[in-house]
Amino acid sequence: MKHVRTIINKEWSEVFKNKMVLSVVLIMPILFAILPLVMLGVTSNTAALDISPEEAGLPPELLSSLCDGMNAGECTQVYMLSQFMLFFVMMPLIIPTTIAAYSIVGEKTTRSLEPLLATPTTTIELLVGKCFAAVIPAVGATFVSFLIFNLGISILGISSKVHAYVLSPIWLVGILLLGPVLSIISAMFAIFVSSRVNDPRVAEQISSVMIVPFMGVFLLTSFGVITLNLSSMFMAVIICAVLAAGFFYLGTLVFDRENILTKWK
Repeated sequence: MKHVRTIINKEWSEVFKNKMVLSVVLIMPILFAILPLVMLGVTSNTAALDISPEEAGLPPELLSSLCDGMNAGECTQVYMLSQFMLFFVMMPLIIPTTIAAYSIVGEKTTRSLEPLLATPTTTIELLVGKCFAAVIPAVGATFVSFLIFNLGISILGISSKVHAYVLSPIWLVGILLLGPVLSIISAMFAIFVSSRVNDPRVAEQISSVMIVPFMGVFLLTSFGVITLNLSSMFMAVIICAVLAAGFFYLGTLVFDRENILTKWK
């Protein structure tokens, strides 16, 4: 663990000198917390309307899945929040790309990779250190963003029924479990790409490809093609955990310490 902590500290001391990395880690979580709060603030007056969702003409599928016991305004807020909540799950997937993409290729461009590989640090320790150097800030920023969002809900005096939806088990599983697993997948993929190229910008661009399939799932969920429930969320956690383990295993196979500097051109 000592070697892992050393690698993490080394990574942070280098990557956070980059203003772009800092902006992604700081600005994105703030935006994701503020945007839904603005939406809730704008619709707070309608949430007090004492009419039923049926009278407001809201879709029947929305009434059965989300709006049990809510009035029309609360139901509308929950429907809009169902789209925003996915951003908190996606945030840990997006942020590590910027950090981890620099991980290996940055070492190669600054000529610090060879001394690092000459240390007694094992390959597993090296990969774990570089992976968690990207995962910890991403997950931490997501949790802080979600906390700010919930504090904002309390300050705005939003309906307790709407707040209960935000803190429902499905979203807690998504944010507390699925988010970190997605972050590991994103970081490991970015590290793999970083080890195969010689330009940090190319590494970041290619690493962004990992976001595409998950954005597809996001869009399908937004359009109601995929239904989110607690069972599907746990299933996603299991599938992504297996995928994360596969990426890590692939990383240990690819990371040939003896030949890395001569073969990875």
